[in-house]
Amino acid sequence: MKSIDCSSISEVVKKLCIHSNYFLCDDLMGSLKDAMKIETSAIGIKVLNQIISNAKIAKNEKMAMCQDTGMAVVFVELGQDVTILNGNLTEAINKGVALGYEEGFLRKSVVNDPILRVNTGDNTPAVIHYDIVPGDSLKITLTPKGFGSENMSSLKMLKPSDGIEGIQSFIIDTVDKAGPNACPPIIVGVGLGGTMEKAALLSKKALLRPMNTRSKLLHIKELEEALLIKINNLGIGPGGLGGKTTALSINIETYPTHIAGLPVAVNICCHALRHAEYVF
Repeated sequence: MKSIDCSSISEVVKKLCIHSNYFLCDDLMGSLKDAMKIETSAIGIKVLNQIISNAKIAKNEKMAMCQDTGMAVVFVELGQDVTILNGNLTEAINKGVALGYEEGFLRKSVVNDPILRVNTGDNTPAVIHYDIVPGDSLKITLTPKGFGSENMSSLKMLKPSDGIEGIQSFIIDTVDKAGPNACPPIIVGVGLGGTMEKAALLSKKALLRPMNTRSKLLHIKELEEALLIKINNLGIGPGGLGGKTTALSINIETYPTHIAGLPVAVNICCHALRHAEYVF
């Protein structure tokens, strides 16, 4: 049985908030550099170069890579043999978020009510998803989700008879409507199956998959590859200014579903796909 103190959890979450906002993941940086090699639009190449330069400045100067430092989304894998000491896990995570956004000089963007819209002042509460797993480890993955791209996301309850064609049509239409508003090049996360809320959760998790990795399911892998080609043929391009690099990747996660349903969720993320994790 492992015991973890809430103060340690808050400290880790604080560091994850700061690190994820300052440092673009190496695999994503690599994908941006690869995109520059195949992009044919001169302005598209210029935009990609500016994105890469911006990420380098953020890293070197230790400052946020984007003015929208996001709403903290936290995925927690809690081992069933772990004991949390001296407090409440949710409160410890939110304390860490508050500390991270204060000490990291990160913009506080959360309002306390969707109608009244008074800023909470510390970017809490975070959106926290818990998963109880075997073992005695605690894994915390934090992704600050900006709302330029979040606002372009969508969910649709398709009929089973809509099939592959319906799935592709909905995903491509969602990206096409997003246009420049999602700050392309984008990463497209797709949740397929489950229920309404499960599909949405899957689409968010799909964004966290390492770049340039495809689904282990052959039919889903083929769907990802086909969709990426079609999305990049839309011509939206980097910054929405035209080109063949509209999306860097499309990641699809699936789950069993009801005989009468085919839920599909599309969660778009801009090129600033920020996330960091820690395992106790």
